[in-house]
Amino acid sequence: MVHMISRRGALKAGVGFAGLAGLSACGMTTSRTPDIVDTAVAAGSFTTLVAAVQAAGLVETLKSPGPFTVFAPTDEAFAALPAGTVENLLLPENKDKLVQILTYHVVSGRIPAANIIGKRGSVATVEGSDLHYDGRNGVKINKATVISPDVMASNGIIHVIDGVLLPS
Repeated sequence: MVHMISRRGALKAGVGFAGLAGLSACGMTTSRTPDIVDTAVAAGSFTTLVAAVQAAGLVETLKSPGPFTVFAPTDEAFAALPAGTVENLLLPENKDKLVQILTYHVVSGRIPAANIIGKRGSVATVEGSDLHYDGRNGVKINKATVISPDVMASNGIIHVIDGVLLPS
């Protein structure tokens, strides 16, 4: 799903941003929860994921209002893939495959861990396939374990996982 912004929408966003900058210059501050991308960048443990999102051209989508639930693999999860996998996926000629893998980690809507704990089921991803979850003993998404649930962002929720999810 790609969101397009019209010129009018971009102008409104620019005016809104300028207004916020003006408030800050006057000594007034606004408190804003970062979006999914900025939250991932600030965490420092998602450099590979952020690089992949940039290479796939998904930054603006994941900065849009959403909301989204993102199952975010750590740098260690990407490092556990076979040697050369990440480097290969980041090549421009593999962008479609990279988009497929990344959108398999994203679900439309906010799904807090409380909705999964104690249950089993599946949920459709933005990629189009289903993710299977098992929250009866910890929380598993396919074969990955959620190691840090409910990281809140302005446009959704991030659940940190210890493995990269690969669509079949």
